[in-house]
Amino acid sequence: MFTLPSLPYALDGLSPFISAETLALHHGKHHNAYIEKLNGLLPQHDAAVSSLEDVIFLSHADQEKQSVFNNAAQCWNHGFLWSSMAPGGGGVPSGAIADLIRSRFGDFETFRDAFAKEAVGHFGSGWIWLVVENGKLEIMTTHDADLPLVHGHTALLTCDLWEHAYYVDYQNRRPDYVQAFLDHLVNWDFANANLMAVASTETARDDVKIIARHGTNS
Repeated sequence: MFTLPSLPYALDGLSPFISAETLALHHGKHHNAYIEKLNGLLPQHDAAVSSLEDVIFLSHADQEKQSVFNNAAQCWNHGFLWSSMAPGGGGVPSGAIADLIRSRFGDFETFRDAFAKEAVGHFGSGWIWLVVENGKLEIMTTHDADLPLVHGHTALLTCDLWEHAYYVDYQNRRPDYVQAFLDHLVNWDFANANLMAVASTETARDDVKIIARHGTNS
């Protein structure tokens, strides 16, 4: 049975950009509800699994297990989200991720504008991700509970675009929420750690390995 993971910071750790009230609802209510629902569904499907990833891969292409997939994916997505944010985060990154952003987008401001445009323009509920796809850094959006994992992409960080992630603090002003995420919340250290994990795999493209391990010296 799966359990709700603890937040990596206090409930007021992301304040004033994400309030303690929002985190209490988002983590303690929404995320926990996905955990409880998933635990209730698994025995019905005889799912002998040891990880959320197992559940996700076993259920994502099976229409009869769509509810299992949705809840498992939302558990994974939210766990990844909490680490994608950090107190004192945001702003211009440093390290390997900064080099890869410059290599792919030219400069950080171009990346920032592209990320914000995709996030704000995404219709309905979903997620926006920074991923490694075929050895390249890409911005990717997914609908509802969908996630890069089942599409062969490796996630480096994510921002939740469901309204419950920001409505208490920003009402319907998704652009303001996305701006706050980029300027004050995004955890670039987490993205760098995920990038280093990608670079250590045998299947990583040489350009990703070089940038992640040594930088571009630019």
